[in-house]
Amino acid sequence: MPISIRSRLLLLVLSVLLPAMAGALWVLFNTFRAEHRTIERGLRDTAGALSMVVDRELAQRAAIARLLSMSAMLDTAPALTKDQLGYFDSQARHALQGLGGWVELRSEQGLLLSTRYPPGMPGQPQSGAGASAALADTEQVGALARDPANGEWRASVVMPVRRADHTVLNLAVTILPIELQQIVDHQHLPQGWVATVLDGQGAVVARHPGGSSHTGVASPADLRAQIAARREGLFQSTSIDGEPITGYFSTSPQGWTFVTAVPRSQLAGHVPAAVMQLLLVGAVLLGVAFVGARWLSRRIVEPVVALKNMAERMQAGLPVHADPTGIEECDKVANALEAAAYAQQRARGELERRVNDAIARTRDAEQRASHNQRVEALGRLTGGVAHDVNNLLGVISNSAYLIERRNDGQVDISSPLAATMRAVEAGRRLTQHLLRFAGRHATRPERVDLVSTLPELRELLGIVLGKRIAVEVKVAPDTQAVVVDAGELELALINLALNARDALPKGGHLWLEASNADASDTTDLPAGDYVLITVTDDGSGIADEVANRAFEPFFTTKAVGLGSGLGLSQVHGFCTEAGGLARIAGTPGLGTAVSLILPAARAAAPAPMRQRPAGAETMAGLRVLVVEDNESLGDVTAALLSSYGCQVELARSAEQALPHFNGSEPPFDVVLSDIVMPGGMDGVTLARQLRQRYPQLPLVLISGFSNVRPAEGEFTVLGKPCSPDDLVNALRQAVAAKA
Repeated sequence: MPISIRSRLLLLVLSVLLPAMAGALWVLFNTFRAEHRTIERGLRDTAGALSMVVDRELAQRAAIARLLSMSAMLDTAPALTKDQLGYFDSQARHALQGLGGWVELRSEQGLLLSTRYPPGMPGQPQSGAGASAALADTEQVGALARDPANGEWRASVVMPVRRADHTVLNLAVTILPIELQQIVDHQHLPQGWVATVLDGQGAVVARHPGGSSHTGVASPADLRAQIAARREGLFQSTSIDGEPITGYFSTSPQGWTFVTAVPRSQLAGHVPAAVMQLLLVGAVLLGVAFVGARWLSRRIVEPVVALKNMAERMQAGLPVHADPTGIEECDKVANALEAAAYAQQRARGELERRVNDAIARTRDAEQRASHNQRVEALGRLTGGVAHDVNNLLGVISNSAYLIERRNDGQVDISSPLAATMRAVEAGRRLTQHLLRFAGRHATRPERVDLVSTLPELRELLGIVLGKRIAVEVKVAPDTQAVVVDAGELELALINLALNARDALPKGGHLWLEASNADASDTTDLPAGDYVLITVTDDGSGIADEVANRAFEPFFTTKAVGLGSGLGLSQVHGFCTEAGGLARIAGTPGLGTAVSLILPAARAAAPAPMRQRPAGAETMAGLRVLVVEDNESLGDVTAALLSSYGCQVELARSAEQALPHFNGSEPPFDVVLSDIVMPGGMDGVTLARQLRQRYPQLPLVLISGFSNVRPAEGEFTVLGKPCSPDDLVNALRQAVAAKA
């Protein structure tokens, strides 16, 4: 429902004044709460200060009692002579100089000595005030009690006098309430505050105000209950004067409690009166604001109506002229409406331009997305092509081996067969490059002779770097070989060359060097022989903070779109996976050096002459199930195994293979299965199902490319194309492992 300007003005006034009043109330509330907290903190601090002073007085008397209990005059107690009591009396009076109270010496029969009397009196056990009583075995501060002799209030610090591990006497140093009253009176408490010292039974020892008139009065029961439950804390109770109070108490280790309190009426302060005044002023302001808002709304309605008329003319496409309204804001709106008609046409043209730009950007984004999809599709296509080519190479390799085995020797076919096998190996390398491009290449470590391999990369690096950057390769003749994935090593060196190219925009030099690593190069690696490969350029170099993060994935100092941050990460991952490490060092303006430290390969054994696979004679009669969807490769593999005397059956898919396994015993001695096959089940799933049914059944998998890989060590996995020797040996070893 529409709201009029008058109503909006009233709401505006309320929206301004009400938050202001709420803020003022909040400030007053916080002031009240802060004052409350200040008083509570003052109560706690005063109770703590009073506790420290009174504790000091009690501790002083406890020290005097402890010292007097060790007097040599008491060594023959309880049988003390008059002279011994006299000497002890003199010691006690000397120790109490400057203090109130007196020293009493008691035995089980009664009072032996009291320094409140003239020296020498009483010299013998007394009755009445000195009546017999049990001796205390521990040091303690007694509760407030009246002296039986004269009714005077007093408390005592009682110390047992022990000789030969036996309490023979009790020595008491008294403390008079008047002494503690003087301490309380000197605390300079604020007006209306109450300070009280309570003994262990909750009786008043000293109090301000009121002084000695309250000595011996029991504290309120609820306060005594709180003191019994905890050693200190804030409380609310009623004073012995009958006034509600809020206070703080603290109980000392001697069992006495020190209380400070303030009347609750004083704690409340005068904040409520201030709140009432604020509310009254706020009500007056609201009334004045309401009247002013009604008057002002009349002055605003007419200019607003004029603005409405101008807007209707503008909507109808009529000329708009801004007349003065008498209100600055309305005049500005009127001028804006007048300018809006003129700017409308310009805005329409600008809008059309922006729409065209947005369409162009959208088309560009669609083209980039299409390019990315094409690259991804190309990767998938490359993987699929590599898989099919590997199958063809397998057919050629196995067929060539069969031709060699079945040749009767009349025709020399060794040369064409060798050429065929070289072509198969070249094709295998080509498919590995294709799989690496597709990002689906599995790591295949092999022995790499750096002395011969690195110089061959000079031409490739020259192509990557361009003609403006000179490439120099230097490999020490005694450099040992390494066992790495040759393709990953090549990719790592290409990534380093690309980084060097970016650091040499105007040309320069790149050095690729290799040698056996020194002990200083392998301090962070396990003991053993290592090879050091260094790629150095004389480019712009890098700072230390960049070098520290250079191997992090996606870290790059290049502009957006010019670098992925994955080149050096691949180098680091390659070295780590090979069992070595990578280091980078550089100086701004002088160049960068990246070192690859790789484990050296063990000495290679002489390559055996080509012969029939070891143990091939054991293949005769072996029942083999070959699961291969490629018909040609399946047939030639079956023929190859049959040439060794195996009994071979073929299945074109996992679904065709499973019906053979219905009994309790497996019908085959070993299963050779491709991983990638049509249908809903791949080779890994088939092998796992067979392993679950027949745990001892030997299983060998083979694949040229697959997104699905078994777990490490789960099955024997061969790569396509696989040489007949490797295939036969893998099957023989699988069967031998079962045996």
